[in-house]
Order: sequence, then structure tokens, then C-alpha cells
Amino acid sequence: MPATVSIIAASDREEARAFADWIEAGHPGSPPSPAIHVRRTLAAAIDSTLLAPTATPEEIARLCADAREAGFAACCVSPIHVPQAVRELTGSRVRVATVIGFPSGAHDPWVKAYEASRAVEQGAKELDMVLALGLLRSGRDEALAAEISGVVRAARGRPVKAILETAALNEEEKIRAVKICREAGASYVKTSTGFGPGGATIADVSLLRREAGDSVGVKASGGIRTAALALQMIAAGADRIGTSAGRAILSEIQDDPRPDSP
Repeated sequence: MPATVSIIAASDREEARAFADWIEAGHPGSPPSPAIHVRRTLAAAIDSTLLAPTATPEEIARLCADAREAGFAACCVSPIHVPQAVRELTGSRVRVATVIGFPSGAHDPWVKAYEASRAVEQGAKELDMVLALGLLRSGRDEALAAEISGVVRAARGRPVKAILETAALNEEEKIRAVKICREAGASYVKTSTGFGPGGATIADVSLLRREAGDSVGVKASGGIRTAALALQMIAAGADRIGTSAGRAILSEIQDDPRPDSP
């Protein structure tokens, strides 16, 4: 069974959809719902991400400070930065996430499992794992399931987000990948690494949501840099948003200017 995940309620998705439409229409009149509600939903869904190989400890510290202030779901950093992120976020509700087999996924399954185990030992609370796309595309479903299961076991109850790199797959491969991930115990299916041939799309998020069922979350990642797009992803079925622009996205959602707003 996958670790417990937080699936966004249908009412919050509809609120996100209406607010995104309002933003894209140029903010006509009053917002469709209080901005504070929308901002809270969005902040709680964001995995604030810094995975550049050139990232410095100073940049990781700023990432974590911003996440604490904004109340993001998680900070996602490269494995080498996990110990620092754990120190920076001690005492906060922000979870430390890291990546496994990143960014290609073409790693030995034993290496991925070891990387996951080591990350857990260092304090990571969530693991974003890149699938071995060659196994998927060649129809070696059992080998792919075994790889995912190995990382899930190594995660010791921490959520594993399986990265499909959807821009590299056809529809049949995406559907099959979600089924394999779900049955192998992944907690989330995720669109992209941000280093592949494309990022998240509304169509792919909708497909993943449809195929994932009620117990597996969906993470949209790759190219999400505006509040309107982030909210559209939530409306389409995303439960998490992976982005390096979290602070800028939240800054677009200003407090409701009406005098009677909460």
C-alpha cells in the first residue's frame, strides 16, 4: 500500500479553476473567492524545488527560508543537500524531499534503492524517483515494477513520487506507467523532471488523475511559473506542484481588497 497522501478536495479544485479563469480574464471585478483561501490551498500543494547542479548552500538556505515563510508542502533538493535542508527546516511543517535516479532514471535498481535508503537515513521525508523509461518503453513491466517496489521498501513508509517524464511517452505508455506505479506502491505519479523534453501539461495531468484512482496523488512539475497555470494544474487533478518559482507564484495572489474580506 502507498504511504498516505493528501488528495485535494473537489471543491478546492473548482475554486482553483474559477480563480485561474479570473486571473486570465484580467481580474474583472471582485475575485470569485477570497484570495487567502486560494493562496493557502496553493501554498500547501507546492514542492519548492532547487535541483540545479550548481546550487550552493546559500541558495538552499534561501529556498528553505522562503518555504518556511510561505508554508509550502516541501522543499525538493538534490541528495547532497538533504542534510542541510533537514537542519534548515527543523521545527517547521515543511517536508524535505529529494530525488532518486535523477534526472535520467537509467540507474541500476540497486543504486536507486540504496540512494533512497541513504536519503531516509539523512532525514528526507519524501522521495521523487525517476522511472527507468527504457524498461517501460520496451514492455518490461515486471522489471519496472520491481525497481519501483525496491525504492518503496527502501523509503520505509515515506511517500515515493514516481516521475514518468510524460513528454517522452505516448498515451498507452503513460496509462501503463500509472498502473505499474500504483500497483508497485508509489504514493504519487509525477509528470516531469524539468530536465526532459517537456514539462507538465493540463492534458497529461488530467490523464494521470483519471488513471491514478482515489488513493494515489498526482504531481505536476516542469515549466509551472505562474499562478494561473499552477491553479489550472490543481483544477485538472494535481495534488502537488513542483516549481522553482513558488514565491513568485504566491506573490501573484494578493489579498482580497474588499473591506469585508476575512
